[in-house]
Amino acid sequence: MPFRHWILLIVLGAIWGGAFLFAKVAVAEIPPFVLVFFRVSIACTVLLTYLWARGLLSGLEAKHALPFLVMGLLNNAVPFSLLFLGQTVIGAGLASILNATTPVFTVLVASVVVKQEALQANRVAGVVLGVAGVAVMLSSSLSGLATDPVWAQLCCLGAALSYALAATFARRFRSMPPQVAATGQLLGSSAIMLPVALLTASGWTVSDPSLTTWLNVLALGTVATALAYLIYFRLLAEAGATNASLVTLLVPASALFFGWLILGEKLSAFQLGGFAVLLAGLVVLDGRLLQRLGPKPA
Repeated sequence: MPFRHWILLIVLGAIWGGAFLFAKVAVAEIPPFVLVFFRVSIACTVLLTYLWARGLLSGLEAKHALPFLVMGLLNNAVPFSLLFLGQTVIGAGLASILNATTPVFTVLVASVVVKQEALQANRVAGVVLGVAGVAVMLSSSLSGLATDPVWAQLCCLGAALSYALAATFARRFRSMPPQVAATGQLLGSSAIMLPVALLTASGWTVSDPSLTTWLNVLALGTVATALAYLIYFRLLAEAGATNASLVTLLVPASALFFGWLILGEKLSAFQLGGFAVLLAGLVVLDGRLLQRLGPKPA
């Protein structure tokens, strides 16, 4: 990739890593499902404005309403809800590490469940290492060496599985401009989360959170969702899906750094060890490093 693509990739990794920090701060004062609605509705408003400025609003046709709802459910409503629920009791860094298992689940769904892709040797090895890394991380809580609740960690893994299902479903939007597809799914997830937020916001009012919390909500919707989508789509168009997927390796690293620097979060030795194994699995799953290190053809 040219240098500017690396810059975009690093910026995107920092933004999505920061999303876990924004969420950790905001979910302390805002109910998780309400926070999800704020995130998707703010991002939807920004992207609708972007489409209007680019003359792309006509792409939001009524015939796509059901696919947009399904995509909004799988790629926004369910994973955001599970991540925010988990982050009520676990740190931003740990949540981001568990969410980094998305490529592992994507391979399993695409290759084993729906059989859209061939299961190559490096992918099998990457999945095995990824599962082993998760097992090591969960073992620290199961054995009492860490106090992070297992249910919260399983929520984050459930979010990764939902993202994997969304990646498989998203193939039907290939002919659609990605900005339109993103806006459509945010419209769908906003419609889904509005009644859920209203039903779960009893006893809570918009005057309860502090200014700092509202600034984190605004950053979550505008920067970590709307702007991040636009950067990601530019990378997809210019650098390709394979290069854009490298952001998966950067997000947990940036979330860990921000969590340590700003919130003072720390991981147990088992959790760090599990992260190292998972990271190795993602590198093997990607396959390019193995190709560079392997024997060159004659």
